[in-house]
Amino acid sequence: MAEAARGRAGTAGASAAAEIVFRGVTKYYAGRKVAAVKDLSLVVPAGEICVLVGPSGAGKTTAMKLVNRLIDFDEGDITIDGRSVRSLDAVELRRGIGYVIQQIGLFPHMTIGDNVGVVPRLLGWPKKRIRERTAELIELVGLEAADSERYPSQLSGGQRQRVGLARALAADPKVMLMDEPFGALDPITRDRLQNEFLRLHEVERKTVIFVTHDIDEAIKIGDRIAILREGGVLAQYDTPDAILAAPADDFVARFVGTDRGLKRLALRRLDEIELDPADAAYEAGLRLAAATTLRDALSQLLTAGDRQCLVVDADGNAIGTLTIDHVSALLSSREPEAVS
Repeated sequence: MAEAARGRAGTAGASAAAEIVFRGVTKYYAGRKVAAVKDLSLVVPAGEICVLVGPSGAGKTTAMKLVNRLIDFDEGDITIDGRSVRSLDAVELRRGIGYVIQQIGLFPHMTIGDNVGVVPRLLGWPKKRIRERTAELIELVGLEAADSERYPSQLSGGQRQRVGLARALAADPKVMLMDEPFGALDPITRDRLQNEFLRLHEVERKTVIFVTHDIDEAIKIGDRIAILREGGVLAQYDTPDAILAAPADDFVARFVGTDRGLKRLALRRLDEIELDPADAAYEAGLRLAAATTLRDALSQLLTAGDRQCLVVDADGNAIGTLTIDHVSALLSSREPEAVS
């Protein structure tokens, strides 16, 4: 779950990621008096997922594209591991950054395997290394080995998006940019791929800038969330829990929604809280798996008309008891963890 993935930086694989820093970055488009991005300053630690979210016109995609210089900025600077992106050759910079978009952009005349290996070929990798890396990633994103010989038109939308992820990871970049990658998918496929992406990020840890207009997706995906208001102004940058617990202003409060308390419950699982002792009297009552989120647990308690349930581990053994009063107390007393 998302909360289990919080604080992921510093674990295995973090050396394959890079810190990204925005310092007073401003971008104007020709003919417009209002900036697309205005004085944006934030730090994305190596190995973390930063989600840019906000209404239309807030400069989310513009800010992301400034990182790989698909768009150039007018003021300020962006650094990757301390090096200004302007000091790097633009082509080499882009080849060293994984890029995933909503339209995916696979080459229709190439097999899936060849699509995945595009950037390694451009970088001059040996053929054997490309084949091995392609096979590794095809498996890692949940496709079958035989899919490597198929063409994009033979895959579903969700499968093509998996190929897009594999292609972005192929050259083992330190940074990935993702522009609403799951936005065109149906809700079930989207949820499945979000979960797959979080699992994949545990294995292939990268620093990710992820653009979405969906606050629920931002809360689920992000280690940190940057909420932008119109004109590309940063309204708040913090962990999902801190933003939900203490919105910086009315704009942020409206954007995250009046149900922000329930959204906070979705950030924690039952095996991450201190439970009351197991109550044998509830052995025959509602039983919930320890991996259940507090939000889902509350929903099931209300649906069942119960005020208490037994929490069980993967083997079905009781590990504690949860009550509605317990959930309420956790929500009202829990202090959010702000970014450092």
